[in-house]
Amino acid sequence: MATIPTTAAVSHVGKIRASNQDSGYLGRHLYVVADGMGGHAGGDVASHIAAQRIAEADQPYPTPDDAVHALHDALIAANGLLAETVFDHNELTGMGTTVSALARVGDKLALAHIGDSRVYRFRDGELTQMTTDHTFVQRLVESGRITPEEAAVHPRRAVLMRVLGDVDASPEIDTAVFDTRPGDRWMLCSDGLSGYVSEDKMAQVLGTIRTAQGAADRLVKESLDHGAPDNVTVLLIDIDDTEGASGPHRPSWARPRIR
Repeated sequence: MATIPTTAAVSHVGKIRASNQDSGYLGRHLYVVADGMGGHAGGDVASHIAAQRIAEADQPYPTPDDAVHALHDALIAANGLLAETVFDHNELTGMGTTVSALARVGDKLALAHIGDSRVYRFRDGELTQMTTDHTFVQRLVESGRITPEEAAVHPRRAVLMRVLGDVDASPEIDTAVFDTRPGDRWMLCSDGLSGYVSEDKMAQVLGTIRTAQGAADRLVKESLDHGAPDNVTVLLIDIDDTEGASGPHRPSWARPRIR
């Protein structure tokens, strides 16, 4: 019988922005990070609406494929809600959000992803990015026009090609199913972490700090130490086969509703 993994979530506004446009959900079966589009009206509203809608998918699933389909449908439903919200509130035109979501089914994780928030797996001392960024520079990398190192400092590295919002009624959602092992540490994060803290440093923190909460706190501190010009959010999931492993089963933070 699968146990509930040990989890932790931390979100910080950063040192420059006036508001935190990240939202997230930390549940019994479901884990979500959503990053509202910076510089657009209503980014905080968009991420909150998406996270709240997707949180409805926090339930047990008979198979990982069932979880994948449920997550995909939840992201599409969230996209529809955002479009409806913009229709009712024209001042929010252009708002959008990234989403990375994982649902645990036994020893598997089902993924649904859009945008440039990321999911990483830390296993046996090695950090692996499990998602693909839906950005302009990632397309340049995939076409061989620039290197990953050049992409990290490219002036258009923040330009998103796919998000949830009021632009596309049927956005393309990446989905996958991954195996887990006892001892894995999975991380969902907004680009406030991945854009400013190197993967070597992330791996060092994940490999040396034992508790999920301690590691999440340290990763956010690393971003702040690098200036943290963006909101930064980290959610960690430690896969444990010890009976009684547990974590919080509620949203870890929330964003304002439209009044």
